[in-house]
Amino acid sequence: MAVVAVCAATALSACGQRPSEIAKSDTGKPIVVGISLPLTGDFAQPGTEAKRGYEVWRDMVNAKGGILGRQVQLKITDDASNQDTVVADYTKLITQDKVDLLLGTFSSLLNYPASAVAEKNGMVFVEPAGGAPKMFERGFKYLFFAQPATAPHQADVFIDWIKSLPEADRPKTAAYPSQDDPFAHPVVESMQKQLEALGVQTVYSSLYPADTTNFQSVASTLASKKPDLIAQGAVFEDGVGLVRALKQLDYSPKILFQTSAPSNAGQYSDGIGPANTEGVFYTVSWNEKASTPLNAEFVAGYKKAYSADPAEDAADAFAAAQVLQAAAEKVGSIDQDKIRDWLHANTVDTILGPLSWEATGEPKGRFLLAQWQSGKVEVVGPADVATTKNVVNPKPGWK
Repeated sequence: MAVVAVCAATALSACGQRPSEIAKSDTGKPIVVGISLPLTGDFAQPGTEAKRGYEVWRDMVNAKGGILGRQVQLKITDDASNQDTVVADYTKLITQDKVDLLLGTFSSLLNYPASAVAEKNGMVFVEPAGGAPKMFERGFKYLFFAQPATAPHQADVFIDWIKSLPEADRPKTAAYPSQDDPFAHPVVESMQKQLEALGVQTVYSSLYPADTTNFQSVASTLASKKPDLIAQGAVFEDGVGLVRALKQLDYSPKILFQTSAPSNAGQYSDGIGPANTEGVFYTVSWNEKASTPLNAEFVAGYKKAYSADPAEDAADAFAAAQVLQAAAEKVGSIDQDKIRDWLHANTVDTILGPLSWEATGEPKGRFLLAQWQSGKVEVVGPADVATTKNVVNPKPGWK
């Protein structure tokens, strides 16, 4: 009896058992899902949206009877946007709190060490945000990225749009300011390489620290270079900050692309002014108008709970939870190895669309090309999922 108690008390027990091998009770106790999120610190804005997405999913699932006949309970901790804290959080969730399932945090910066904790302990780790290439170079078997594609492929659909333009209408020069972020930078880095191959001249390319708040110097340099296209690797505040600085200098490029910043719905619009969103491009994993499974219910549930339109980060979190739920229900248990194997072999329908994965956990799909038009977001590519045939080009000047 004493030996059994020791085996059940640790995640990697003296008996060599992993969580997937330790018997789980199905007596009706809640299924506890462990999550650490950046609710404070540099990533607090998207981290809070991810929390909301998870909570909308929990409420919808529980209203329909839970998972495997058990209600879902979220155990969420604040990692304060800190790598050391996120490691400690997931270690505690697994080894002390003994949660049944895990869902990921926000950003590659945090998910990189967090996923290593999950892998070491043999627990499936479905992450809603974290598409940096290095995430998928470690040979992990329990890692799954619940977005359509990784960072190096996020810009592909934008490049396709550039290619579709008549030669005379394509940008001749481009600038690439980017936050030193493991997701944002690979997007613009990939874009720069692809556009240079098309003959677009690079007039500026630079990284700025993640804690940068003053963009006057960057904006002044951009204004002096006068690029046709500015492609910024922006998380959120930095995207707003650069637009404000460019506006003060009254320099507006013909085309403006930013990575994650414009996807933050009303917060982005409020940050730069509704009129100044017109024509801004970004690539996105999700669209509010999509007819994907449960998308309308997700949007309605979010608006009811938070009296606001959902941001992409909330939708990505909801989709990550959908992935985990689908696997558990299909295998009929919360056995980690069975869930892992099922996800590697199958496609999951989510509010982002169908998701499937390479052996590394890298997804196989494509992003959407979105653009702010008349105060709202429209999908302008690929053509088969576009919500409008109209594309604002060139971008109008600042208001």
